[in-house]
Amino acid sequence: MIDDVRAGMAAAGVDALVLRPSPDFRYLGGRGAGYLVLTLEGPPRTARGPAEAASLVPVSARRVAVDPETRARELLIMGLDAELMLASVVLGPLRLTKRPAEVAALRRAASAADSVLLAARDLTWFGATERGMGYRLRAMLAEAGCDEALSVVVAAGEHTADPAHTPCDRVINPGDAVAVSVCGRWDGYCAEVARVFAVAEPPEDFEAMYSVVLAAQQAASGVVRAGVPASEPARLAREVIDGSGYGHYMSERQGRGIGLSDHEGPSLDSGELLAPGMTVCLETAIHLPDLFGARVADVVLCGPEGPERLSSGPQALHIADH
Repeated sequence: MIDDVRAGMAAAGVDALVLRPSPDFRYLGGRGAGYLVLTLEGPPRTARGPAEAASLVPVSARRVAVDPETRARELLIMGLDAELMLASVVLGPLRLTKRPAEVAALRRAASAADSVLLAARDLTWFGATERGMGYRLRAMLAEAGCDEALSVVVAAGEHTADPAHTPCDRVINPGDAVAVSVCGRWDGYCAEVARVFAVAEPPEDFEAMYSVVLAAQQAASGVVRAGVPASEPARLAREVIDGSGYGHYMSERQGRGIGLSDHEGPSLDSGELLAPGMTVCLETAIHLPDLFGARVADVVLCGPEGPERLSSGPQALHIADH
């Protein structure tokens, strides 16, 4: 991998990479705090602070790629006398295609996120609050080995119509649809799974709308294949939703790349071609203002034989009887 990174550095005319704790840092094997410096020769070297990191950059370096998450204060301390650029120019293309060990890590992360929502089916939803169930899900993520919970959503009833809803003190009652999602990081790699429950029974007309969300999700996942434009899954999802009459209520984004970061390449708005080893989080959704909404999210791998859903739990509407 280091040879590939150095080839990318040479192609971009980069003499040194300086990374702080971030997805790019983890990609090159960084752990914990501190900094990681890679030059065109020698092994990666670590530093405790920005000044020490700058001392590891060759004096002759004319172009240095810094971590996208580097703070202005750190750059001032480094005082690098070189042209600066973002390390993502070098590492972004390499991170698009996951190596076998990365795919295995993503599979473990997706399975763990999946297991949390499967276990959530057995929780008592009736009479609980969104906020209380959100706390329960965060605790379950920790029990599932999650290093960092990036997002937990619990939205009941009319709140399912708000894609940006934050769990509050609303009580969950019979007849409510409940949108539930968890996104976390396991051993550096991210996964998100989103499902929809209904307490006792779904709202009137909800199941018809939800069937469209599932059909869009299935259409999108079916084309995650090598050689297909990255924009095709999103285009097909929009086509299914638009054809059902819900076009005005579909979410703007139907998915994104996922890996060491929960938002990375490939972009599902781009014309770049999918390749084996690429992973995406497909997240089809419909939101009817003041009524209800539904969102289904899964991690899907572009495998050598076609698409593989890494979060393989059931997507069907779950009816919670308690």
